[in-house]
Amino acid sequence: MLYRTLRAVLSFLARLYLRPKVEGAERVPATGPVILAINHLAVIDSFVVPMMVSRKVAFLAKAEYFAGGSPRKALVRTFFRATGAIPVDRDNSRAALASLDVAGKVLEDGDAFAIHPEGTRSLDGKLHRGRTGVAQLALEHNALVVPVAVIGTDKVQPAGAKFPKPHRITIRFGDPLDFSRYDGLANSLPIRRAVTDEIMYAILELSGQEYVDSYHKRPGEAA
Repeated sequence: MLYRTLRAVLSFLARLYLRPKVEGAERVPATGPVILAINHLAVIDSFVVPMMVSRKVAFLAKAEYFAGGSPRKALVRTFFRATGAIPVDRDNSRAALASLDVAGKVLEDGDAFAIHPEGTRSLDGKLHRGRTGVAQLALEHNALVVPVAVIGTDKVQPAGAKFPKPHRITIRFGDPLDFSRYDGLANSLPIRRAVTDEIMYAILELSGQEYVDSYHKRPGEAA
């Protein structure tokens, strides 16, 4: 009930504030396990895209959003949980792997899960090499992958900005990608790399970004 109420309110506000141009949302399967693989330009990407499809979509969020006991932090925690967020500790590799297990449970239940294959937001506006967690999830759980491109969210929420600014955005959904031809090969690193690259190419075609064949590093992260 809380999710449906928040979703209705947020969807209304997003459409009013961002005036999104949504293309191809009907391509998202109405049932069954599906992964929305999204490029990443701003923090709001994880919230805006799920608001534009008809089914509930879970996604990963930084663990610190779920911590703390103050009233404000409790409100933030409630908001994230109600919108389908799954906490992940980005500085703990074991916790990150555990978050993929939780994401896998979402898919095993036949639900939808959103992920940013780049791993972190692009600060240069380019599309960077995808990390293979998206392929692992798709192959292990026989999930379709819908490539999604967000355009303009970096203008809504530039790096360092505390509050979003009004700016029209575009969200493009591509055709679902079926990787069932690789059934039983989820443990193959070359296959996971090939699947990830295919997903990133599909996102590239939708977004029109310049592609960089290297991982995007977070500020302060070692090369």
